[in-house]
Amino acid sequence: MTTNELIFVLLAGALLLAALAAFGIAFRQSTKDEEWRKKLERDARTADAGVPAGVAAATAAAQRESSSDVVEEALPEVAPVAEPAVEAAAPVQAVEAQRVVEIDPEEAGVLRRQFLNRAMAGTFFSALGIFGLASLGFLWPRIKGGFGADIDAGDADEILSAVVNSDGSVTPAFIPEAKAWVVPVDPGQQAGSQFEDNATVAGGLMAVWQRCVHLGCRVPWCQNSQGFECPCHGSKYNVLGEYEAGPAPRNLDRFVVEVDENNDFIIKTSQVIATERALVKNASYPLGPSCITISAPEEEA
Repeated sequence: MTTNELIFVLLAGALLLAALAAFGIAFRQSTKDEEWRKKLERDARTADAGVPAGVAAATAAAQRESSSDVVEEALPEVAPVAEPAVEAAAPVQAVEAQRVVEIDPEEAGVLRRQFLNRAMAGTFFSALGIFGLASLGFLWPRIKGGFGADIDAGDADEILSAVVNSDGSVTPAFIPEAKAWVVPVDPGQQAGSQFEDNATVAGGLMAVWQRCVHLGCRVPWCQNSQGFECPCHGSKYNVLGEYEAGPAPRNLDRFVVEVDENNDFIIKTSQVIATERALVKNASYPLGPSCITISAPEEEA
């Protein structure tokens, strides 16, 4: 598992734990809301049962006055009888009793709307953070080792002596960390060629990317024909990666290389050089039978 995959798995786990925690908080808050609502209803009923006596008496007097008015309208008119003057009593007003119960913030908890807003915001920013970290991990250059960094292929003289056989044939050295074939380049081949001034040759060596420029298949070396031949669709290249046949649109890509002060051959896999098909080839191909056979489609009878 790569570092980027590990980071992604850890962040996904953290997001899942956050979602579970948010669900637990919501469940607790909903239970707490029910408890204080029941308590509020119980307090309200208790307060209603204990209405002050003055308020109840005023309400009863108002009801009796309204009923006496109805009776007076129904009886016939009777001559008024003089009665001693009585000082009129002050009118009684009914006062509505309202009880306000203050709820402690800890009891009230988080409102449902607040919780949903916070949960949605947390989920959004968590997903955004995961996406940002994954993008950063994908785009971040590799500083040590691996494809995308500078690969030390070893001593340049030793590699050159190993890739050139005694009979003059070539056996390229494959460097797995760089995904490249290291091939020899004769000074006469380099002069006037399309890779003369693009830093793709150093110490008489060149690093050719193993990836076919057609559809990205891995291109193996064919010792018989002394060239690179793609088994997927039949693209063929000579020992220097120059296009020879097949559907490939250009030459094989090459890496920028150098020989450092220790005479080590360094392949800069972060710098890829792409070149068009060469009109004049700098290496002969094929020098023997091909390693792949692309059969033509049979004609219908």
